[in-house]
Amino acid sequence: MRSRRSISHFGGLLAAVLLAASPAAAKDYLLTGAKPDKLVLVDAAARKVERVLTIPGGGVAPGTIVPSPDGRIAYVVSNHMGSVSGIDLDSGKQVFRADFSTAELRVRSLFGMDVSPDGKELYVFQAPVRMLPGEYRVEDTRIAVYSTADGVGAKPVRLLPAPRRVAVLAFSKDGGTLWALGWDLYGLDPKTGAVKETHKVLNWTRANHSPPDVLDIWPQFEQAATLSTPYFTARTDLAATDPGAFRTGLMTLDLATGRMDMRDFEDTSAVIFSSVVSPVKRTEAYSVYTQLTKIDTDGGKLVKRVDLPHTYYSINVSSDGKEVYVGGTACDIGVYGTDTLDRVGQVEIAGCPDQGIASLRVIRR
Repeated sequence: MRSRRSISHFGGLLAAVLLAASPAAAKDYLLTGAKPDKLVLVDAAARKVERVLTIPGGGVAPGTIVPSPDGRIAYVVSNHMGSVSGIDLDSGKQVFRADFSTAELRVRSLFGMDVSPDGKELYVFQAPVRMLPGEYRVEDTRIAVYSTADGVGAKPVRLLPAPRRVAVLAFSKDGGTLWALGWDLYGLDPKTGAVKETHKVLNWTRANHSPPDVLDIWPQFEQAATLSTPYFTARTDLAATDPGAFRTGLMTLDLATGRMDMRDFEDTSAVIFSSVVSPVKRTEAYSVYTQLTKIDTDGGKLVKRVDLPHTYYSINVSSDGKEVYVGGTACDIGVYGTDTLDRVGQVEIAGCPDQGIASLRVIRR
């Protein structure tokens, strides 16, 4: 008969193994791209590059990066925006590739891409041009849907109609809606492409305000399940010389509920490229360009702003909400504490390659 001590020892070992294998034992890794054809995986806590992977036929610069739900594969727009590659983050092998163009059509993907919550389908916004002997004919924009199981040489399993000027695609948490951010924010049926609902952005009807200006090509919504982007608007009832005439705000879309909000937080005093919402303090957001900004999204207030050593395009936040990461543009990723906005670390990419406009994503492994 097995002793109680042996059983207790075995139970302790089993608990340790299960704890090590549990999601709680996973940690944050950052994904970014580097010119001309690299995908970079960074251990956020260790402040070091874990590995650098090559994108076959990558062209001059990686663009949008979308991780699979299990954090095993990174889908990257590359080849002069003419292809998407799926790179296994452990082996470095290309396990998926779709080349967009055909003999008749030159097709490019201008930023918008996301994967379904079950990881089975990849959605890519595309702009095709028909190459005729005497003219280039602009075709309707579309969303190409690929089966991720089709591997290298994948072809679309269906093509969905899509509004023009879409720069970000983001799935709802339940997978029932594909949100497309363009001049407005469109909720699409992922099976048919039909527009189910529209949140007005450029076409808002806010009194005494100009249509808002939005620049957003960076999909960093995975941590809080909230899509966010800065916007800029002008008060039409004030003189252009009035300090309060120009306003900066933050648009947020809750990917769990579909609730959208556009709220000013300051008289415009800084250029902002991208933003991210804290997964812990959901009323806090951070934005970046030449400065790092902390925003109270509930009160619509600027909390703090600090200067950065150089321009950064993209931003993301740790799973515990304690650190914010700024990347893109140059060859480093800056690490800042979210409470004070003090710089607490930095990760350098060897050889100092330019990250350009590559996405900065967080995965758990």
